Amino acid sequence: MAAQLNVCIIGFGISARVFHAPFLVNNPFYTWSSVVERSANNASLLKADIKTYRSVEAALEDSTLDLFIITSPNETHYSYAKKILEAGKNVVIEKPFTNTSGEAKALIKTANQNQKILSVYQNRRYVSDFLTIKDILNEKLLGEIAEFEGHYDRYRPEAKPNAWREENKAGSGILYDLGSHLIDQALYLFGLPKNITADIRLQRPHAKVDDYFDIRLDYGFTKVILESGMLVREPGPRYMIHGTKGSFIKYGEDPQEAALRNGEMPGGADWGKEPASSYGLLHTEKEGVIIKKNIASKPGNYGQYYSNLYNTIVHNHSLKEKPEHGYNTIRLIELAIQSNKEKRTLPCTELINISYHD
Repeated sequence: MAAQLNVCIIGFGISARVFHAPFLVNNPFYTWSSVVERSANNASLLKADIKTYRSVEAALEDSTLDLFIITSPNETHYSYAKKILEAGKNVVIEKPFTNTSGEAKALIKTANQNQKILSVYQNRRYVSDFLTIKDILNEKLLGEIAEFEGHYDRYRPEAKPNAWREENKAGSGILYDLGSHLIDQALYLFGLPKNITADIRLQRPHAKVDDYFDIRLDYGFTKVILESGMLVREPGPRYMIHGTKGSFIKYGEDPQEAALRNGEMPGGADWGKEPASSYGLLHTEKEGVIIKKNIASKPGNYGQYYSNLYNTIVHNHSLKEKPEHGYNTIRLIELAIQSNKEKRTLPCTELINISYHD
């Protein structure tokens, strides 16, 4: 077997437990050997022989580590990643990449100077609905896209206890949290937009940070709408896409997160498969024939991120989730905040023109 990558996870909350650790445990090319937890020992409940460090500095003394995965609060992303890269180690940062575009640029420079891999964990590129939409658009089944609308809605009217994402601090709020997913998907599908208009709100009485956003990205002919809120008890379509030839309407949620939160481990023939009741409706015309039917969703697999990353680190394949992608997402979040504050449409300036499809 090819060499294994020795991994340390920084922080061990929901992100590490649900979205990262299960895929490292199930991947024979990774050895998850250690974790950084300041005071708790949560990781040991999942893996009895885990080595627990109380600081990043202590973990960096382990010369056998190849990769650090940062899942700690957003305000730590920049400082931890910089320290680890300067120590000559590869880094994965849970989204959002950083709190500012300036920090993102600085990390890209540090990674290049130290010739280490720096990547942002965009697992929502590996969900059933997005993978299905990619195929539909690649096959031009809808013609030229006039409007793309994506939602990431929840119903949580009360404050989540002890949730740092709901505290008034840098990098908190729904825009940084869920907006990072939707913006990255738009950039992947359509490239860099021309203009941005944003409406960002605090809708719940107790809210300390934003809990709703509506972002409009202008691509010329194509209009992209990205929306997320915490007061959506009965969600509408997750995606609505309309083009010159037809439409695609998709309800439902990729099943992976719910399965992982319930303690299921990834793998098996049915992993990431949606039930037929969640299949999207395709209504279009192909070679003069009207097509109106539900089409099977492609199975999702967050684990593909780590398979791709391994091939980058070990076999020098092109990195798929590039740090520049993380920078562009944060830059658009900054522009959205400015647009909302000034109540006007802004040009999408200072984005990095880099491929999303290598």
